[in-house]
Amino acid sequence: MTTSTPGDRHDPADTVTSAPGTSTGADHAPGRPTGDLVGRVRATFVGGPTLLLHYAGLAFLTDPTFDAAPAEYPGAVTLHKLVGPAATPADLGPVDAVLLSHDQHADNLDVSGRALLADVPLVLSTPDAAARVPGVRGLAPWEETRVGDRVRVTAVPAVHGPPGAEALSGQVTGFVLRAAGEPTVYVSGDNAQVDVVAQVAERFPDVAVAVLFVGGANVGRFGAEPLTLDAGRAVAATALLAGARVVPVHHTDWAHFVDPLDAFVEAARAADLEDRLVVLERGVPTTV
Repeated sequence: MTTSTPGDRHDPADTVTSAPGTSTGADHAPGRPTGDLVGRVRATFVGGPTLLLHYAGLAFLTDPTFDAAPAEYPGAVTLHKLVGPAATPADLGPVDAVLLSHDQHADNLDVSGRALLADVPLVLSTPDAAARVPGVRGLAPWEETRVGDRVRVTAVPAVHGPPGAEALSGQVTGFVLRAAGEPTVYVSGDNAQVDVVAQVAERFPDVAVAVLFVGGANVGRFGAEPLTLDAGRAVAATALLAGARVVPVHHTDWAHFVDPLDAFVEAARAADLEDRLVVLERGVPTTV
């Protein structure tokens, strides 16, 4: 397992080639890095499901959640936010695209995150989200679009609970990012089904970085069935994504997570997969 610490900002492996007079390494703010990150991914964990990815010269933000904590979100199920974000939108710098797994739950798109969408040139999500949220482009499973000149983004399936959960949980999507000369990146979104990960791994066997939404989220809607990957399922997903570095997110910050991050780490250790995990320190830009 790789764990980012403040010292990682000065690791020589994180040093990148820069034009004369620009800074190098990861010791700058989370905003857009200077220098050349070809063939690498820079990640900054904001908290919850929110991760800033610098990829192929572009900045991608997953499920934006920037509300302060504690906070409560009433609805069919009341959600309780326990921990606030490690950065503000202003800290992150310009964002080229938001990868929004779904819009219907506050732990994936809160009030501040929803306000941020208006300032982002492109927001990709589900067709249902596109019907509800102005400016969102909806992608059906396996549909592909381009972001900028180089990056291809493919929407991939996700199931937010047991099979058939869509009737209660609604549509959810994951994403795969590809660009020539860059590692293939998989962002699972709020997916609880290992067979869905198997479909992605079969279609994209070259996934090099996998951002898995873990924590075994459960609000009691489906009994013992989780809404996201619990520790055992996350380990099974890691095994399926052979060779990929696995970045776990969405494992803390909210009261409805059953499996803490440590449970996944321990289960991965027992399965001899711990060396594949990259556990990010909140707010620290890290090359993965």
